[in-house]
Amino acid sequence: MHTVNVNDKTFTSYITAAELKITNERLAAELALDYTDKKPLFIAILNGSFMFAADLFKQINFPAEICFIKLASYKGTKSTGNVITSIGLDIDLHERHVVLLEDIIDTGKTLYSFLPQLIHQQPLSLKICVLLHKPECTVFPVTIDYLGFSIPDRFVVGYGLDYDGFGRNLPEIYQLSEETKT
Repeated sequence: MHTVNVNDKTFTSYITAAELKITNERLAAELALDYTDKKPLFIAILNGSFMFAADLFKQINFPAEICFIKLASYKGTKSTGNVITSIGLDIDLHERHVVLLEDIIDTGKTLYSFLPQLIHQQPLSLKICVLLHKPECTVFPVTIDYLGFSIPDRFVVGYGLDYDGFGRNLPEIYQLSEETKT
């Protein structure tokens, strides 16, 4: 099994680049069924979703726009419990079809805290597309409309996900090795 070191921790290969590519193609096909004639606006949540959003958006074969917002709730390998908006949304969502792109949902607090701001703008529809979901960690009710992978409660890095700012550039997803869990 392939391992990498990020900061002071060791991670093992978990989801390959090939599996990510196939999943992005599948998600794009699912989105095409619902949005081909609707010109949706994709909102990618930074920093973690940037690779997922870019690769998925390359597979979108219908008219669509994309923009970015920065929300954060992690420090190290744990959620802080606080959601911070660092870069706000500057596009009017009124009567638009909106698809949120998120890298990972664990507790669901980040999206649960952010969704009312979007709903307030009265989009025609609002759907969530997430690459990774940790169902056993979810405590806030968030409906996932398009899902890449359900994963167990393991800390992951790579493909945009980080550990204290590092590891985002890895082309695959790695999980924290058992021997380095803290």
